[in-house]
Amino acid sequence: MRYSTPGGVSIVAALALLAACNPGIPVRQDPEQVRSRYQAYAGPAIDHFVWRGHYDGWEAVGRDQLVLFTSVNNAYLLTVSPPCHDLRTAEHLGLTATAGSVYARLDSITTRNWRCRILQIRRVDYRRMKADLRRAGNPAPG
Repeated sequence: MRYSTPGGVSIVAALALLAACNPGIPVRQDPEQVRSRYQAYAGPAIDHFVWRGHYDGWEAVGRDQLVLFTSVNNAYLLTVSPPCHDLRTAEHLGLTATAGSVYARLDSITTRNWRCRILQIRRVDYRRMKADLRRAGNPAPG
């Protein structure tokens, strides 16, 4: 499930609206398939990405991985260290930055009372992923 930043439409309302528009969209997807899909479109590890101080949303894709959406078409697959042992149960997410960028092995995500170092950053070719899903007749995530 993709979460929005505070102030956005509530998740329940968004899901209800989505279901009303297209009853064929599955509300729950297999977590392993979701992670595999993002990993298939993720490039090699990078050291950092430019951070503009906000994100458009995020989606936990494993116990220690999440996809952070910095805009409609920009997404990054982040792998974090403990104590973030199950991101799928997190409700809110914070992010540290250094000099206007988020760095692997230096910056962290914060959730609950946890501060978890980002071990790896991989840019997701989200535009291509959405286009491929549309071509296959599947709804794009998010």
